[in-house]
Amino acid sequence: MHYVRYACIAVFGIALIAVALANRNMVTLHMLPDEIAGLFAVTPTVQLPLFIVIFGGVLIGLLVGFIWEWMREYAVRSENARNAREVRRLEREVKRLKNEKHEGKDEVLALLDEAS
Repeated sequence: MHYVRYACIAVFGIALIAVALANRNMVTLHMLPDEIAGLFAVTPTVQLPLFIVIFGGVLIGLLVGFIWEWMREYAVRSENARNAREVRRLEREVKRLKNEKHEGKDEVLALLDEAS
């Protein structure tokens, strides 16, 4: 399985390199639309290779997706934490009740009584 994984990573890497080499042309990114830039008399622009714009867009999309999913699963995580606290509380109560039940008994007899 490791070889299949490494082969998939290699194919993916080669595909990314091919996309980067095919899209080396410089493009101008305007940070504001022309109407708004004219309103503020500011024209922020950046010259970047197209592959950086493509990979940056994919990376930002993944980041937004991960954050969105993390926020969406908040209810599930909080419910799991609440259930774990309840389980720990119940385990402590069971242990306390077993100790009360066998209080004053011989340890061996208490163990045999628990096993049955």
